[in-house]
Amino acid sequence: MAGDTAAVEVRGLLKRYGERTAVDGVDLEVAPGEVFALLGPNGAGKTTTVEILEGYRARDAGEVTVLGHDPAHPTPAWRARIGIVLQSVTDLSELTVAETVHHFAGYYPQPRDPDEVIATVGLTEKAGQRTRLLSGGQRRRLDVGLGILGRPELLFLDEPTTGFDPAARRLFWDLVESLAREGTTIVLTTHYLEEAERLADRVAVIADGRILEVATPAALGGRQQAHATVSWTDRDGVRRSVRTAEPTRTVAELAGTFDGEIPDLSVTRPTLEDTYLAMVGEQ
Repeated sequence: MAGDTAAVEVRGLLKRYGERTAVDGVDLEVAPGEVFALLGPNGAGKTTTVEILEGYRARDAGEVTVLGHDPAHPTPAWRARIGIVLQSVTDLSELTVAETVHHFAGYYPQPRDPDEVIATVGLTEKAGQRTRLLSGGQRRRLDVGLGILGRPELLFLDEPTTGFDPAARRLFWDLVESLAREGTTIVLTTHYLEEAERLADRVAVIADGRILEVATPAALGGRQQAHATVSWTDRDGVRRSVRTAEPTRTVAELAGTFDGEIPDLSVTRPTLEDTYLAMVGEQ
């Protein structure tokens, strides 16, 4: 990827807090229109890295370009091109949803139509409701609405579905996917591995301030080449399993042994969560 075409380009990023190195030589590139997930345990350096990209934290060394601009020197015009959805935000709890969105629209030179934004995040029926009365999922949708209000080319989502129930999380995923289809570049941090697998074009795993690997979710940690585990219940009622590079051959052999149907057959490969935990566990 050429540097002048990357939405985000990071080279040798370094950030220290006293004797502790929070970010230690990070290199990253995010393509325009890509959904890029940053994964890592608490304290790995995710938030520090993202805050540097957003222009809210100074770096100690390295080169950073976000939408062609160094975020260490933010300008109003550059800030208008990015959207940020934080883990927690200051509540204007006595304002209604509509009042809140219309209020924030005044901060942007060319905002989206506030009513269109409310509809996009699925809050039309709640437009007249005070924000303090919204559910957690509805509040998060409002946060995203405020994040996309200025027509950002790049949207930062920091742990966007923490505290969501499964149904609300999946509705939120649909919303993120619709933004991606519109061409919005999205940088996502999350602890939910299923979320990263569903949404991200590529993921980066960070631990102890260093990038361990960048790959598609399917290829991370060699998942595509990993041996499969074939499990079944034998005639004596004992659950058995075997790891193999040729699961189809193994299943065919078992089918011959059982003369057809194989009791409780399952074929699995390492999940993204399995791979991630193995990677960060080594650290």
